[in-house]
Parts: sequence; structure tokens; C-alpha cells
Amino acid sequence: MSDEKSIFKRIIDKEIPANIVHEDEHCLAFHDVAPAAPTHVLVIPKKEIINVAGLSDDDVQLAGHLLLAVGKVARQLGLEESGYRVVANCGKDGGQSVDHLHFHILGGRALSWPPG
Repeated sequence: MSDEKSIFKRIIDKEIPANIVHEDEHCLAFHDVAPAAPTHVLVIPKKEIINVAGLSDDDVQLAGHLLLAVGKVARQLGLEESGYRVVANCGKDGGQSVDHLHFHILGGRALSWPPG
């Protein structure tokens, strides 16, 4: 990781505002500023991890916590009945634009497949 803070780290540190829908000691969830669906929320760990490939054996509990938070946030947003998609982009070719692990929760409309 570079010495410069990512935009997500700046959100975690409350240096820039975000429309936060969930926060606990391990993660933060907030609305995406450029939504790709009517509901588009990001769930990020407070620990700086680049992406899914950057998770280590030491992160087992955190990874589980993040996935449980995704489900909790989706329920909170009313997406459980109609359904939603969870995406974690990994690397440049995977579409990752911020070098900080994040899960997209997309819902509020029918989503097509393949995604892109």
C-alpha cells in the first residue's frame, strides 16, 4: 500500500463525509457516490486490506464479520425479499478502482448476467 490514504481510509477516519448506513468496530457501510443500481452500498473493513487476495489467515474472523455485515445491511435496506448482488472486485482487470477491500451491495432492480 502507498503512504497516501485511500478515499475509503479517509471516510473511515471521518476526514470526508459519507452517507453511512452501518458502522461497528470492524467495518463501515455507506452509499456509493456513483451508484450502479437504485441501491448501491459499499461495505469496507476498517483494517486496511487491498482486496480479497490481500486477506490472510489472520483475517478469517474479519472476513466472516464482513460477510455477515453485508447480509445485515441488505436486510436493513429492505433487499432481502427481492434479492441483491454482492461483488468484490479484485485488481485492475477485475474492475477495482480503490485499493481497499470493499463489497458492493447492489439491488433495487433486476440485475442482468453476465455483469460486464
